[in-house]
Amino acid sequence: MDNVSYKTKDMKESPKPAMIERPHATISAPDPEVPELKPRRNFTAKYKLRILAQADRCSQPGELGAMLRREGLYSSNLTTWRRQKEKGLLQAMSAKKRGRKHKEKNPLASRVAQLEKENRRLEQKLKQAELIIEAQKKMSEILGIAQNLSESDENK
Repeated sequence: MDNVSYKTKDMKESPKPAMIERPHATISAPDPEVPELKPRRNFTAKYKLRILAQADRCSQPGELGAMLRREGLYSSNLTTWRRQKEKGLLQAMSAKKRGRKHKEKNPLASRVAQLEKENRRLEQKLKQAELIIEAQKKMSEILGIAQNLSESDENK
């Protein structure tokens, strides 16, 4: 490039406008990083039902297309949502209470708990009785006493 100078009103020479240095204005390269994809949209059952009702009210030519453009939807969305509505899935998708589900209490649960408690008590009592019987057997062996008639017949 030629170093051409221009004359101003004062008839002084000044450098070409492109040659003026601007320390604060720097030209930056475009960002090479690819932008993140938008997240997938989720539509609530209430929204789907509202849009289907609006679509059913569209009677003029082009009215349905304008509504779809305004909402940013495709006609395939309407088709899918209509099928879901026919199957009753949209009512099933309606807002649900969050958190743990309430379990219905089994009407026999209290009776089962009572019987289990009684069973544990009887098992303890049985163990105690078995220990007593075992101790009695050992004592009768030590003393040499016959425990019952059937055992006394076997020893002879």
